[in-house]
Amino acid sequence: MPKRSKLGRFLDKHGYNQTKLSKMTGVNRTTIVKIYTDSNYIPSGTTIRKIMKTLKLLDPSLKSEDFFNI
Repeated sequence: MPKRSKLGRFLDKHGYNQTKLSKMTGVNRTTIVKIYTDSNYIPSGTTIRKIMKTLKLLDPSLKSEDFFNI
């Protein structure tokens, strides 16, 4: 089983669950589950943009490179 992703660990630390992130970003929950749990999964550029837009509400200095190997 793949280890928890950087994004999954970050969001757990800040109290965000998969359902909440899915609702906030408009990204399908199945995709969110993959992003949370699979450190090797790289979502589409559109999905990354939606997630980063939401995460920047928590911390404007966050970058996609902090969470995704792109």
